Amino acid sequence: MTDQTPPPGAFPTDAGVRYRVWAPEKRSAEAIVNGGMRTVPLLPTDDGFFQGTDADGRAGDLYKFRLDGDEGLTFPDPVSRYQPEGVHGPSMVIKPGTYLWKNEPPPRPATLYSLVFYELHIGTFTTEGTFAAAIGRLDDLVDLGVNTIEIMPLADFPGRWNWGYDGVFLYAPSRAYGHPDDLRALIDAAHARGLLVVLDAVYNHLGPDGNYLGAYTKNYFNPAHSTPWGDALNFDGAHNVPVRQFFIGNIIYWMEEFRFDGFRLDAVHAILDDSDTHILAELASAVHARGGFVMAEDERNAAFLAEPRDAGGSGLDGLWADDFHHSVRVALTGEKEAYLANYVGTGRELADTLVHGWHFRGQATPTSNRARGTPCDHLPPHAFVYCISNHDQVGNRAFGERLSFSASPHAYRAANALLCVVPYTPLIFQGQEWGATTPFLYFTDHNEELGRLVTEGRRKEFAGFAAFGDAKSSQEIPDPQAESSFLQSKLRWEEMPIGGHAKMRALYREALRLRREEKAILARHDRAKWQVVSLGENTVAIAYTDVKAGEMCMVVVNLRGGDTHAAMIDEGPPVEVIFSSNDARYGGDGACAYDPAERSLFFERAELLILKSKGLSAA
Repeated sequence: MTDQTPPPGAFPTDAGVRYRVWAPEKRSAEAIVNGGMRTVPLLPTDDGFFQGTDADGRAGDLYKFRLDGDEGLTFPDPVSRYQPEGVHGPSMVIKPGTYLWKNEPPPRPATLYSLVFYELHIGTFTTEGTFAAAIGRLDDLVDLGVNTIEIMPLADFPGRWNWGYDGVFLYAPSRAYGHPDDLRALIDAAHARGLLVVLDAVYNHLGPDGNYLGAYTKNYFNPAHSTPWGDALNFDGAHNVPVRQFFIGNIIYWMEEFRFDGFRLDAVHAILDDSDTHILAELASAVHARGGFVMAEDERNAAFLAEPRDAGGSGLDGLWADDFHHSVRVALTGEKEAYLANYVGTGRELADTLVHGWHFRGQATPTSNRARGTPCDHLPPHAFVYCISNHDQVGNRAFGERLSFSASPHAYRAANALLCVVPYTPLIFQGQEWGATTPFLYFTDHNEELGRLVTEGRRKEFAGFAAFGDAKSSQEIPDPQAESSFLQSKLRWEEMPIGGHAKMRALYREALRLRREEKAILARHDRAKWQVVSLGENTVAIAYTDVKAGEMCMVVVNLRGGDTHAAMIDEGPPVEVIFSSNDARYGGDGACAYDPAERSLFFERAELLILKSKGLSAA
């Protein structure tokens, strides 16, 4: 496909609606419009596409494609822009460019350095669960201090609710959340408030229900590669060019027609491609050419993904770095099942992670005895996206319980404050900023047979956990197919301004303010301006220095309390406590581990302190 070749799909033109679909093994194709009111023959082209124009067509028409003249088989458009009746229903002709944008996007940063992400799921972010309703909560996010919202996948999925990772129409924003223009209005409103908007895009597989790509051609998939979801998408096999264009065109579509600023790519370790130029590098180039940024989830701790193209890397801007989450969770909860058995949760382990970016950099993991990870010190700190909660780490627990459900209040405050001031890029999961009481469960709305398999699979998944060692216990795990699993997961915004929730949110507002405004802390892009020190078994210090300004900020955190090591602060200018996670304003008792008279630290309980000194000598 050249720049002059029309893209696939349905497009209103001055001559009517032009239809174009890739089906290289088929003998014929037709567009069946408005339930059969019109049948539009599509003529084959030299590149395996069929194309034709409906002179009477207009935006809003509903259509399917019929292949090889089979009266009983019609399919939605693989590049449908909207599925108003669900993934098995007809596609709708959408005319791009009709939405009247009111605001210009805010400047996009060259790196992730200044960003604070807030991950949200449209269906549970508000009671209504729509794009339109989400607009009403954007001011709360601005007030919190985040500047980038990351929206979980929107590609239309089967049923009424879903996390989004079962999406099957990659160009169609889910009708469960509203019309495509409602999504544009949400992004427009976010931009008006200075918020950037990131889309979580799934390019490693499609969902099991409503995926009609194979009905058009077998060439969308490559049986030479296997993934947990079946044959891999065909990025490197025979006839891969239209497949690559399908996905590259998709990421461009979200940027150009919806004004997304960046992307998070799901599980890129499962995007298999032996081409000379990996599809990830092409996707990153397409995003960068339009001024955006792209980060990825990858379980390998593979530094090459964030290395520049000219150095042999994929050129991504950032990577989700889960080692930080795992070490923090073990420290706060003592959990040691599944992958958490690879972590000990000590201050020394946390310090090691903070020094480098991730903990596993080639060592063998205890659970597999296989090497994991690569050296990463050469990557800039902002390339590592840290969290203490995200959709996976909450929703993939049997009861969808948040970290606040099992950690002590002292430890939870300290961990959240640490996330806000680490020299890496923080990500907050919806509701954690006020210690939301709602779980985030795994939920689906599949057909009866597939739904039964999902329910059974979910219960088998936790069979090896001590808490679910018998059939009776496993039956207590919430059913993903139950409507209650979805409804229970909706945030209750009415609890945010009340009592301890409001105090927890105040901690976030202050910690993020310090991240923005303290010059010494803002030196975090330069590894030479900060260092990490282990001060005993459970205590870690991150020292940020700004010699030119004569300032030092030291973040000292203990996630367990009871550390018997009393760490001495070197003699020098007076040290001021500018933040304590145990301050009464944030729900603590006001006790502080720093003794200014003795210039020493002693942690009787979990706490994070920010200590500041002025008058440092340039020498």
